[in-house]
Amino acid sequence: MFPARPDHRTPDPRFWYGVAAALVVLQILVLWAMGRLWICDCGYIRFFEPGVNTAGNSQHLADWYTPSHILHGFLFYWLAHLAFRHRSIAFRFALAMLVEVAWELLENTPMVIEHYRTATMAVGYTGDSILNSVMDSVFMALGFGFAARAPVRLAVAIAVIFEVGVALVIRDNLTLNVLMLVWPMEAIKAWQGAL
Repeated sequence: MFPARPDHRTPDPRFWYGVAAALVVLQILVLWAMGRLWICDCGYIRFFEPGVNTAGNSQHLADWYTPSHILHGFLFYWLAHLAFRHRSIAFRFALAMLVEVAWELLENTPMVIEHYRTATMAVGYTGDSILNSVMDSVFMALGFGFAARAPVRLAVAIAVIFEVGVALVIRDNLTLNVLMLVWPMEAIKAWQGAL
């Protein structure tokens, strides 16, 4: 009979999308404070960097690790859906962005850069440009949005295609990257280095 009173305990979805955008701004500011370059020191911007162990890797808009960030979006969507099913998708998106931005900042610390250089195939890795790091977050957001709308079977099929395809092309992918960061294996490193 009476219109429902708005629930002031649940913020408007625009609030959470604003939080996600603010996290990306924070990411830019922290990377800049860490001394990261805005773009590749080569002085130009490519849409896609085809080399893996090149100076341009992790410096341009996209590279062979872009599918990993799209898969972050898939995984973060599914995990947030399981853990926070009762919360809005905007809240879950902001949470996913928090995790992605935290990873992007951690990934560009000297400790993690050095770990990549010694424990993985990324011997020449020097960290991401600010542009590349922000694009990694954008690709995660695109993956999140896709996973929120696509049938699960389609998203799983795309994830498998990404993982297998990238592994065949560069001998690395999200699964191997995580494995080599957490539990480096000489046999995998040797296989990756033989490319």
